[in-house]
Amino acid sequence: MNDYKSIFDMTGQVALIIGGAGGLGRDMALALSQYGADIAIAQRKPEKGNDLKEIVTKTTGRRCELYKVDVLEENSVKLLVDKIDADFGRLDILINSAGLNVLQKAEEYSAENWDTVLDLNLKGTYLACREAARIMIRQKKGKIINLSSVRGNLGMPEGYIAYCASKGGINMLTKCLASEWAKYNISVNAIAPTFIRTDINEKQLADEKFYNTLVARIPMKRIGVQQDIVGPTLLFASGAADFITGQVLLVDGGITSTQ
Repeated sequence: MNDYKSIFDMTGQVALIIGGAGGLGRDMALALSQYGADIAIAQRKPEKGNDLKEIVTKTTGRRCELYKVDVLEENSVKLLVDKIDADFGRLDILINSAGLNVLQKAEEYSAENWDTVLDLNLKGTYLACREAARIMIRQKKGKIINLSSVRGNLGMPEGYIAYCASKGGINMLTKCLASEWAKYNISVNAIAPTFIRTDINEKQLADEKFYNTLVARIPMKRIGVQQDIVGPTLLFASGAADFITGQVLLVDGGITSTQ
């Protein structure tokens, strides 16, 4: 009889979370460490992760290191992955959780804002995937999780033209890399949530009209919270998903089932 009690066990594995000190990344980092993974947090301002490092090490006993990276700079991403390889000797899990949006009407959207959003959300994700894959190909195993959005599937009435385009790109990037790297036993999947309450969108969600309109469209009648992303993260990062790749998992309270 098979024993499935350890199917989510990641003891001894190393997880790199880009953008892991803020937004969705914090809960991902803590959850992975609770299941045995050592954690590498990469940010433009790594000091933002000082408290998270303390929490991880004290509550789980796992190693947690902080690194500086600018995902818009190709060499910075390469140096990050080289440093993690030197420090840990392996890289098993990559999570790309850095992202942003610049709100502007489509007919007024500047080329500068377009480049800012597409470069960080899409190009930065690709560069991290490419560099992490160097180690994973060597290991003949790895898990990559990209953060997409329901906005990769659904448009918005205003202000999201570049963001939606970038997340649609993330979905296809995920599928293409999954197809190409399956031969190396590398799984590439994406998590696509609806609005999750974070510091990035707190100002929008404080608008009562916007919030009520948003919630009215969600069958479960609430927006997401950061813990809602933890389950899908553990699934895709663990052995439970060894035969799952190229998937975009919608974590949306049912909104896309009604559109």
